[in-house]
Parts: sequence; structure tokens; C-alpha cells
Amino acid sequence: MTEWTPDSWRTKEIFQQPKWPVNKLDETCAKLAKLPPLVFAGEIESLKEQLAAASRGDAFLLQGGDCAEDFSSCNATYIRETMKVLLQMAVVLTFGANKNVVKIGRIAGQYAKPRSSYTEMVNGLELPSYRGDCVNSPEPTLEARTPNPDRLMQAYFHSTATLNLLRAYVQGGYADLHKVHVWNKEFVANSSEGQRYESIAAKIDSAISFMEACGVNSTQVPQLKRTNIYTSHEALILPFEQAMTRQDTLSGRWYDCSAHMVWIGDRTRQIDAAHMEFFRGINNPVGMKVGPTMDPDELIKILDILNPNNEAGRINLISRFGHGKIGSMLPPLVKRVRDEGRNVLWSCDPMHGNTFTADSGFKTRDFQFITDEIKGFFDTHGEAGTVPGGLHFELTGANVTEICGGAQKISDLDLGNNYQTNCDPRLNCQQSLELAYDIAEMLQK
Repeated sequence: MTEWTPDSWRTKEIFQQPKWPVNKLDETCAKLAKLPPLVFAGEIESLKEQLAAASRGDAFLLQGGDCAEDFSSCNATYIRETMKVLLQMAVVLTFGANKNVVKIGRIAGQYAKPRSSYTEMVNGLELPSYRGDCVNSPEPTLEARTPNPDRLMQAYFHSTATLNLLRAYVQGGYADLHKVHVWNKEFVANSSEGQRYESIAAKIDSAISFMEACGVNSTQVPQLKRTNIYTSHEALILPFEQAMTRQDTLSGRWYDCSAHMVWIGDRTRQIDAAHMEFFRGINNPVGMKVGPTMDPDELIKILDILNPNNEAGRINLISRFGHGKIGSMLPPLVKRVRDEGRNVLWSCDPMHGNTFTADSGFKTRDFQFITDEIKGFFDTHGEAGTVPGGLHFELTGANVTEICGGAQKISDLDLGNNYQTNCDPRLNCQQSLELAYDIAEMLQK
């Protein structure tokens, strides 16, 4: 295999890239390359160690956040509420799994989205497709939709602000275990499904009371007062990712310092193409979406490229099939990876395979289908004797109405009440917590 460099991807065919004004793009990326990294090699390696533990069954991964962030949501309230729901889910899952929950946000950089076409028709006008706030704007005008490299610089500074606030919150007491548990008790008390969750909530309450009786509290044990939330995004726009790639001065290894973890989407995983070339050389944990178009031979070839040394914690395979397909399509992949002795972390994305357009015209997902796919994921790994290591959600801390069902009984007719997404539908705060309690019940069986 040829020598890797941060720009060796440029010799390969590339997919899902906007039609940028080239000179302006080069100028912007040159400026980005001189700016400080967003994350550091030591943090990335720490995450890799925790993901290795999850792949062995000694920890559990919770990854979640917006389908696509937008610049207008880069404010304290929105960031806090998204972080809050992740923390609440993590406490419930920690109890259900009886192991550490590794928390990764789709946050501080999830500003780009792949699209099926370069253009789309809007009100009879053909316009460039909206590809995320780091590329263009969703407003249906030619000026707004024209790819603008200045938005890559905006993405860097919005990511910086988001990450700065996240660090302050999780290290400054907002993530205190007792505080998060109080929030969860309030959810249980106010939920129409509260009786179902009361048993788990009471057991968590009892465990915390026991710790306090033994003198274990956030004053005596600072670890109970703070935590880590790592960042991730789909590394789609390779000129930006290259500009954010840095060589560690201690190890000499290269890291994409735009996020702790980055992933390859289903539309950019071509074996001999640019994204695979870029990803093979960076030392971050790498996510790979695994869906209905993936066959076992292709998956093994991808693992050969991305993880030739079979390093634990390096690869996160994120299954996304849909509730009706996971039972038949995931097992052959899991068994092949198992039989080949590959070190991977399997997690489940129960969102993307369950998307459909409702009669009202809104793109949505059904809460029951999401739950069913998660159950199918656990069943598959139980039968194969492998580790179901984590879950991957599109969610928000806001009270949106984008996904049907759940205890709120959101119907097709309710979707328009507060449908906010510019991209795919997300679980709202209550649905996210409801799902966490449902999963905790699955984990205890």
C-alpha cells in the first residue's frame, strides 16, 4: 500500500463533495490549518481505550445528538439541554448495564450531510441541495444555497464555542451524579409511563443512598461530580478534515483534531476512494456505518484497510438496517467478523433504517420500530456470543415533535406542532429518556 500523507486522499476519486469555488476553498483551508486543534491526541487515545473496553463488554457506548447541527443552535440553552439528556440517559444505562457508559456527542462539528443529488427542486426552482451549515444555508435562494468556504471557518469557531461550553459544564459540577438522578426522578414522576420506570429509578435511588451512607459523595469523590463527553461527527468534507489534521509531537502519529471520533457514512465507504484513504492514516477511533448494502467480504476488506493491526478500540461498526431487516442481515456480518477474530466495537443505530415519510408529508420515524431494532441488535449478539457494545441515536434535548409514538403518543397529525429539524427526525427529550429506561430493562434480562 502506498505511503499515507494527510493529502494523499486527493489522488483518489471523491464522493459527496460540494462544488466549491476552488481558490477560495484553498485559502480558507490554509487559514484553518494554522488554527489550534479542537481536541488533543491524549484525549483521543483515552477514548480509544474506553472503546476497547466497550468492545470487550467492560463498558457501554452511548452516542447521540443532532442529525445535523446548525449554527443558530450554538447557544448555551440548546447545548446544555442536549448534554443534559445524554447525561440522564447515561445514568440509567450505567445502572442497567452495570458498567461504565462512554458518552460521545454528535456535537461540536456535525455540520455536514451527504445528499442523494447535487440539486433539488424547491417551489419550482432548481437549487443546490442543502448540505449542512458548514457548506451552505437551507434558505431556498441561489445565494444561500451556493457552497461558501467561509462557512467552514464559521464551523470551526462554532465547534470551538460548543466544545468550550461542554468542557465547562461536565467539569464544573453540572454532571454531578446526584443532580442528574434528581432530573431522572422528575422525569419518572411526570411520565405517563412512570410506573414502569419506578422500579429502576427506586433501585438507582437506593444505590446512591447507600453510597452516601458510606461517605461516598461528590464532595469526597470528585469523579461523581464530573465526567467526560467526547465529540464526533461524520468526516465528510475532506478539505476541512485535512486542515484539522495534526501530527502529535510525542508519538509522531497523525490525528484528525476536529473531533475525538469521526465516522464514514454509507455513501462514502468505497474501497479505493478518497474517504477510505484519508481515514486509514488518522489514529482516531473510526466509526463505519454498516447497512443493507454491506456484504461480509466487503466489510473484511474495509477492516483490512482501516485497522491492519487489529487494534482494539480503533473501529466502531454502527449497524443501521431497519427493524424489519436487522434479524436477517446483521447476523452474517457479525459472525464473519467474529470468525475472523477482528477487534471491533459493534453499536446499533436504530434511526436511519426506520425513516419514512408520513401521510402528512413529514419525514419521521416510529418509536416502536426504533425499539424493535434495538431488541434485534441485542438478540443477534446474544445468539452469536458477541458483545452488543453500544447505541447511536439522533436526539435533541428540545421538546420537538419529529418522531411518532412513545408515551406522548405523537401521531402523524402531531408532527407539525413542533417539527424543527433541517435534516432527519430526532427523538425529543422525553422519548430519549423513555428509550433509555426501556434499554435498561433489556440489559437486565
